[in-house]
Amino acid sequence: MNEDQYPLDPASIDWTSWRPSMRATLLFLHRGSEILLIHKKSGLGRGKVNAPGGKIEQGESASQAAVREVSEEVGIDVWNPEEMGILRFQFIHGERLALHCVVFRSFEFSGEAHETPEADPFWCPVDRVPYEKMWSDDQYWLPGLLQGGKFDADFVFDDEELLWRNVRWR
Repeated sequence: MNEDQYPLDPASIDWTSWRPSMRATLLFLHRGSEILLIHKKSGLGRGKVNAPGGKIEQGESASQAAVREVSEEVGIDVWNPEEMGILRFQFIHGERLALHCVVFRSFEFSGEAHETPEADPFWCPVDRVPYEKMWSDDQYWLPGLLQGGKFDADFVFDDEELLWRNVRWR
């Protein structure tokens, strides 16, 4: 399938031959019964609530990028991030972004979260995650991650509308 052609049925995307145009990370920090979330102020997802994270730079591993992004976005130093899942997103209109995202969590960090030009951080009780302010896919995998589950997931979006999903637990 070339870059300009997408199937009418989002479920018919061949994920085995799918290739991302961007690689990124998310990193959920756990403090007791809370997780660190951000109000995203720039880039993809601006205006939404998410975890700190961002693009993987040339020569970086996913875990190195996750640690760097948390430091840049909220000023916290992180150790020993644990890989929890893989998210694959295909956006079928607009930029037709194909995004591969490695999701981590960590219980080991230092520093106090502070606002930056990219993010306004806040600690959120795990039983009060504001899914209504997040990307709509989060409700299908984040509750399992918060319980320690590992996953692989594929999503198809038309702009911000979720058209199709497949979440597999490991």
